[in-house]
Amino acid sequence: MTNKEILEIAMRQSAEDIGCLATDFLSDKNIVVPRRPGKNVRKYYKEPIACNLVSYGNNVVAAATDEIFATVSEFVGKYRFYNCFETPDMHWLNERLVEKGHKVCFMAEYYLPDVDHIPDLDCPYEVRLLVQKDFENLYLPEWSNALCEERKNLDVLGLGAYDGGKLVGFAACSADCDDMWQIGVDVLPEYRRKGIASALTSSLAKEILKRGKVPFYCSAWSNIRSVRNAVKSGFIPAWVELSAKSIEAVDALSK
Repeated sequence: MTNKEILEIAMRQSAEDIGCLATDFLSDKNIVVPRRPGKNVRKYYKEPIACNLVSYGNNVVAAATDEIFATVSEFVGKYRFYNCFETPDMHWLNERLVEKGHKVCFMAEYYLPDVDHIPDLDCPYEVRLLVQKDFENLYLPEWSNALCEERKNLDVLGLGAYDGGKLVGFAACSADCDDMWQIGVDVLPEYRRKGIASALTSSLAKEILKRGKVPFYCSAWSNIRSVRNAVKSGFIPAWVELSAKSIEAVDALSK
């Protein structure tokens, strides 16, 4: 796959997730659509979601339920697209959502591989390819970024770094979409800053591409350690998302 093809696949998936057209992300104008997700949304999305804001760097495409459609439309019409994802402008949206029983919830930055620049990085420890049957005893707190116990069936492929017989670093991917697999990675604290995470992440990205799927990576933009790993592993920023949920749902998460 080329970088262009990978980006097109990601845009089609984002369009499926919120109910817009993939070409909407290429417009130079902000767009608002009724939130009507398709049948093949990312499997980790938990409804109900009041609205999503997505940007691939050209505009904002917002999808909103009927109740807050006018509010979201006013918001994206009022501010520049990149300011919609940051304070102080985001406070404007949140204050009006609260009046209708919702709050801003998740924000994240997503990365796609630059297929021409995925590096060959050496891992200082033995690396083993792992498949789903090998994950059975690995659903532990130390590997919670690589694996998700709530969605074991989606965890499909991984690479483990072993110091002797001890697993010290682990990158795995989940089949969150039909065409895209998300990478997560963990390294034991005493083994960090040795290049393990980036070696595993870049190698796993190549394994995913070999299988005809698009690897993608997600991080909070404040998680500098994770962002550095993405960049070092050959990933580049591709899109950002913001979502809103009910006040009860957001408050439950914050506890």
